[in-house]
Amino acid sequence: MNEVLKAIQARRSCRSFQDRQVSEEDLRQILEAGTWAASGMGAQAATMVVIQDPETLAQLRRMNAEILGNPGSDPFYGAPTVVLVLADPERNTCVEDGSLVIGNLMLAASTLGVGSCWIHRARQEFDSPEGKALLRKWGLPERLIGVGHCILGYPAAAPAAPKPRKENYVLRV
Repeated sequence: MNEVLKAIQARRSCRSFQDRQVSEEDLRQILEAGTWAASGMGAQAATMVVIQDPETLAQLRRMNAEILGNPGSDPFYGAPTVVLVLADPERNTCVEDGSLVIGNLMLAASTLGVGSCWIHRARQEFDSPEGKALLRKWGLPERLIGVGHCILGYPAAAPAAPKPRKENYVLRV
């Protein structure tokens, strides 16, 4: 089987992480994969923000947990790195572009032995005044919208077995 197809089939979401940071070399390769995601008309509407600072991670965890309706929880499952993917809403395909970035990040992470998971609620975080303040702090335009978070870290346990693919997943006409 083709190596890309093997990698796609092997990727799993990770929700339990070791207490160590992702190496710079692994992170560099993962981020590079994100920059090669397909985008509408090649416009590259997405922006990745790498967050490893414990104070900023705590702030985002709190914001996300409150939106989730579960204050005090850790929606990032203890991951030491969060790659926040934002996108420019002036591009019609901004959400799709950002989604493809996250897909590339997750696939690249898997091939390097780094666990990942897509975490939602970035849109609500960065629609809020607190989110807009973070964008200003980072020197980013306030118009950017949150697409999602890709949490990264080394898995604390082996990945779960894949679920069987559903019947009639593909319809050919």
